[in-house]
Amino acid sequence: MANESYLGNSLLKGCDITHNFTKKEVKEYIKCANDPVYFLEHYVSIVHVDEGLIKFKMYDYQKELVKTITENRNVIVKTGRQVGKTTTTIGWLLHYVLFNTEKTVGILANKAVTAREILGRIQTSYQHLPKFLQQGLREWNKGSMELENGSKIIASSTSSSAIRGFSFSCILLDEFAHVQRHIANEFIQSVYPTISSGKETKVIIVSTPNGFNLFYKFWNDAEQGNSTFVPFKVHWSNVPGRDKEWQRKIVSTIGEEAFRQEYEADFLGSSNTLISTERLQELSYSEPLFRKDGLDVFEEPEIAHHYTITVDVARGQGKDYSAFTVFDTTEIPYKIVAKFRDNLIAPLHFPNVINIIGKRYNDAYILVEINDIGSQVADVLHHDLEYENLYSTSWYGRHGQQISSGAKRESVFGVRTTKSMKKIGCSNLKSLIEEDKLLIPDYDIISELTTFVSSGDSFSADDGSHDDLAMTLVIFSWLVDQQYFKDMSSQNIRENLYKNQLQNLDDFTTPFGYINNGLDQREIEIDSDGTVWETVK
Repeated sequence: MANESYLGNSLLKGCDITHNFTKKEVKEYIKCANDPVYFLEHYVSIVHVDEGLIKFKMYDYQKELVKTITENRNVIVKTGRQVGKTTTTIGWLLHYVLFNTEKTVGILANKAVTAREILGRIQTSYQHLPKFLQQGLREWNKGSMELENGSKIIASSTSSSAIRGFSFSCILLDEFAHVQRHIANEFIQSVYPTISSGKETKVIIVSTPNGFNLFYKFWNDAEQGNSTFVPFKVHWSNVPGRDKEWQRKIVSTIGEEAFRQEYEADFLGSSNTLISTERLQELSYSEPLFRKDGLDVFEEPEIAHHYTITVDVARGQGKDYSAFTVFDTTEIPYKIVAKFRDNLIAPLHFPNVINIIGKRYNDAYILVEINDIGSQVADVLHHDLEYENLYSTSWYGRHGQQISSGAKRESVFGVRTTKSMKKIGCSNLKSLIEEDKLLIPDYDIISELTTFVSSGDSFSADDGSHDDLAMTLVIFSWLVDQQYFKDMSSQNIRENLYKNQLQNLDDFTTPFGYINNGLDQREIEIDSDGTVWETVK
């Protein structure tokens, strides 16, 4: 009857409709409620691109994925294209809202239209369910659906503004790797902590790889056991009918690299990166010991170690980042021990942060980029804060810009990023990383290097990306090639070697417990228990 349907749609059950279950329906309802795989296989219909509306025929890996999502709170799924990951996931979501009360599900995608398309697929499956499995409908539109049992699904873009204010029981982040970086960062920083803080809130992240972005970090952390997420990977060969011949045809059409990312689900950076793709894939990051207000510390300063800080300055207007990186230059390989990045810090406040960290790291030598506002930062460090260990540069005719002692009248504190300087810095950086002479433990730096690409006769950030941290590495790599830096480093090395030789000599000549005054011909030794041992001749 018309009044038993939702808004006259005979396929949809209205609210407050009593259904008289048969014994068979009761049995089936219980089976479906207790077993999502059974429900999907026997009652869920999907739209096939060639065959139209068909029953969902599940592959083994799809059944395993459903079980993994059911049994775990947080799951991250990495797959290639066209393996049915989204179909499987939304089938599970349909089961979740049907057989649980008062659950709110958020479907978040790169674009709102994509999220609504996913919701539309759930609605298609829902309206082809038998009535005994349907809940009465309270709301049904392109952006949401609400059931009589109080459960609802909301479709939106992955943004902080779109979903703020909702209390979610489950979140699906679809194709999270393809969300713009700044939106993904904002979402994770402002919204995700609230979502994940709930004791029962489930989070499902599903995507094909798309460079070394936040999805890469979430996946890598999950694989290493450093997060609450359970990793689940689907390889193209898991799909029936896909064999070596199928692979050959696809590769011949789209190319080897595209196949690796789109079907092998490999993490690949942008093309034409400064650092080779193979080397970028080998880089691994770690969690910092300390993190606060843009500062990440990976190693505390050590006595007698030598540190260098390179600085890239922005205007603090929420666009580019002001950044600096702290390097331990005591020995090769050099290693990054701390970094700072903030796109809101004012240039006049930035020197205070640099000053504090510089002093903490044994009065580190500092080199500031002074193309724009950076000259003010260098001046404040020198004149107002009286920071002593600032690198200065001078121009030496055809030799160009070089680190100087500061004795030349035209010397300035800091370095200008010229074409020549950047070319040398990029070349050296490539060598340092690919020859394992620079250790990088930081995710943000690695991420920037994956989008630091060829631009004309230089390198810069790919569209929609940043290179502020990468530029601190370029500045450092130019610096270490300077003769002044090499001489300082050699002196430091010589001093350390001399100290070590003295210590070794001291240890050799005066071993613990050995006493000999040069007069008494007896040789005695005192062990850790205080027992005196005498040599018998």
